[in-house]
Amino acid sequence: MVITIPLIATIIAILACFYASYTDLKSGIISNKLTFPLIGLGIVLNGVYAFMIGNIWFIIGDVIITAFIFALGYLFWKIGAWAGGDVKLFTAIAALLPFYPLSFTYTFFNVQFPMFAGYPFPFTLIINSILAMLPFLLIYVIYIALKSKKYLIGKLLKPVKDYRKNMVLTVVITSAITITIFITPYLPYQIIIISLILIYLLTLVISKLPNFLKAIIVLVVVVFALYENIEASLIGIVVLFLSITLMGVIKELIINVSREALQDDYQIQDLKEGMISAYNLYEREGKVYVDDKGFFQRFRESFDSGDISRLTAPRGKVLISSLAAGLTQNDLDLLKKLSKEGKIGETFRTKKGVPFAPSIFIGLLISLFIGDLALIFMNFLNEII
Repeated sequence: MVITIPLIATIIAILACFYASYTDLKSGIISNKLTFPLIGLGIVLNGVYAFMIGNIWFIIGDVIITAFIFALGYLFWKIGAWAGGDVKLFTAIAALLPFYPLSFTYTFFNVQFPMFAGYPFPFTLIINSILAMLPFLLIYVIYIALKSKKYLIGKLLKPVKDYRKNMVLTVVITSAITITIFITPYLPYQIIIISLILIYLLTLVISKLPNFLKAIIVLVVVVFALYENIEASLIGIVVLFLSITLMGVIKELIINVSREALQDDYQIQDLKEGMISAYNLYEREGKVYVDDKGFFQRFRESFDSGDISRLTAPRGKVLISSLAAGLTQNDLDLLKKLSKEGKIGETFRTKKGVPFAPSIFIGLLISLFIGDLALIFMNFLNEII
């Protein structure tokens, strides 16, 4: 009977995510009437389970993990990455399933699944949900592009057209991997992270060399790799080339294409409640200005400059927020007033909210039946290297 409570909690989590996906796709809402009771139910169920197995630390861990996931979700909500319903759904699942519900295992190609990570289950769920979001976002963006913004297809496929550049990068990384494999046995510590750092540094060094010298090094090393194991080397080169191209498409999708596909300009008088602002509107010293930098752009600027303060929004009074809750009637009245005063233009940019609950549902199924995708990827790299 002890194992029935984790199983019950798992079934409840699956059904809840399925229903949340339905409402999110239909109306863009994940109801509080769903998430709040689930948080309480999860803590109660795991409290009973902790009593049954005689381990009070199980329920203490449940409460701590649930609180941490809520705090992490709140941070994502503050930077505009998640909607409030997404945060509460993640919190509810954390309350229900704070640890892996060890229901079953199976073997596929001599590998045991699900593949569990060392951290609590909700972190695996977040990782898998974000990864599951990429194909969903790609399909969604392609649909919008084909419907009204066909020029975005060309931008999305730009990394595919840059196949020469991708091929050069492929052979450079192949050279770096080959050199790393050759020198790894002579290192005092043979762990994956050191190998990855070494591959990165060698790729950086080879890429910066003069073209003539770079061509000679790459040619010699790649020929050596082919001589040692032609089949594995050719497969590796093909997989690496396809991976680089795919990563380029994903980067273009996340940073540029999705932003254009999911944003539209409206006349201010045509705006409606619930529309989501594409940027934050600030006022400082009587002047109104726009902050349209996304999180990834802030992170890149902060990394390039070494200035951590660039991660945060600029100082000033927030007039309009880009949070997923959307514009209120007071926001609409303020925008009309600012437009009449000439402080802003006659148009305002909004963004479409992408339903995230379906990705959470897919991420939950992957987490339960396959495991942690990040761990699987790291193990795959470890096998290669």
